Amino acid sequence: MFVLLLILALFIGLGLLFPQLPQFGKAPTGERLQRIKQSPHYQGGAFVNESPTPTFTEGHSFGGVLYSFLFAKKTDLTPKETIPSAFTDLHQLPADVDVLVWFGHSAYFLQIGSLKFLVDPVFSGNASPIPGSNKAFKGSDVYAVKDLPAIDYLLITHDHYDHLDYQTIKDLNNKLQYVVCGLGVGAHLERWGYPAERIIEKDWNESLVLEKGMTLHTLPTRHFSGRSFKRNNTLWLSFLLETPNGKIYLGGDSGYGEHFAKIGDQFGPIDLAILENGQYNPAWHAIHCLPEETLKAAKALQAKRLMPVHSSKFALAMHAWYEPLTEITRLNAAYHVPLVTPLIGECVNLKETGHAFREWWKTLHSID
Repeated sequence: MFVLLLILALFIGLGLLFPQLPQFGKAPTGERLQRIKQSPHYQGGAFVNESPTPTFTEGHSFGGVLYSFLFAKKTDLTPKETIPSAFTDLHQLPADVDVLVWFGHSAYFLQIGSLKFLVDPVFSGNASPIPGSNKAFKGSDVYAVKDLPAIDYLLITHDHYDHLDYQTIKDLNNKLQYVVCGLGVGAHLERWGYPAERIIEKDWNESLVLEKGMTLHTLPTRHFSGRSFKRNNTLWLSFLLETPNGKIYLGGDSGYGEHFAKIGDQFGPIDLAILENGQYNPAWHAIHCLPEETLKAAKALQAKRLMPVHSSKFALAMHAWYEPLTEITRLNAAYHVPLVTPLIGECVNLKETGHAFREWWKTLHSID
C-alpha cells in the first residue's frame, strides 16, 4: 500500500511540476488578459471558433482515438529512407528576388520585396515538450537557425508545439525584428526573453501596415490552442500577406469552414494559398482538413496556386507519411488547382508561376 501511495504521489508531483518548465510557456495575465477579454471571439473564459467545432467528429471519442493510437495497425508512419532535400543559401539571396523556401511541416521562409518572413519554425527536431518523443524524419532537418538571415517578421499562427517551438524561438531572439502572433501568445514569448515592444499581438480581422507597400492581415481559422492542460486561452489565426505584386494566404492549421469563402470573397483572387494537408483523421477533421477539403478550401479562397504543407517532417497522425501528398495529387485531377510541392529547402521563385515540381515523395515508396 505504501508503495502504491508513493507512486501516486510521484505522478501527482510530476503533473504539477512538469508544466512549470519553461517550454510550456505562460498563460496571459495583466494587460494582455484584459485585451483578450475585450475580443468578440473570447467567450466564457476561452476563445471560440466562428462555427461550432467539436474536438472529435460525431461517432468518434477520445477513448476510441486513444485506442487506435495504441493498438491499431499503422503502416509507414515514418519514411524508411532519408527524406530528399535541397539546400538554399538564404544568406546569399539577391534582394530583388521574391522566394519561398519550405523547411518541412508548416515552417517556411519568405523573401518578398527584400523583407524577410519566417513562419512557424521548428528547428529543434522535435514536435513535443518532451525531448525525443516526436522526432523529425531523417533528412527533414537540414536547416538550423544559423542558416537563416536576419528576419524582419516572425509569424506564429498558434501556440501548439509543432508551430511554436521553444528552443527555436529562444535561438531566434537576436536574429529578428518583430513577432506577429495571436492574442495571448506573447505571454509565452515574454517568458522566453522577448521584450514586449517586439511582440505584435493581433485579433482576427485586423491589419498591420508593413514596409515596402505591404499589408499583413490577421484572419480566422477553425482550430484550437494550448500548451498545457488549459485550452483556448490564446488565439489561433491565419495571415494574408498583401504585396504590390500579389497576395499570399498563410493558412496555419484549420478544419474546413465558411471562413475560407469569406476570405476569398474579401481578398480573392489569391496568388498562392499555403494550406495544411497532413496530420489529419476523419475523427478530428473539424480541426484539420482532409486532403479533399484542402482542395475545396483552395477553391473557396479563389487561389491560383496551392502549396500543401503540414506534412513530411513529423508523425502526428495515423496515416502514412507520404499519404497527404499522394492523396491531394490524386484528388486534384477533379479540381485542377496548380500545386506547389517543392523539396524541403528547394528555392521557389514566387514570380515564376510555371515552375514544374516533381512528385519527389514517390521516390521513397512504391505507389500504385
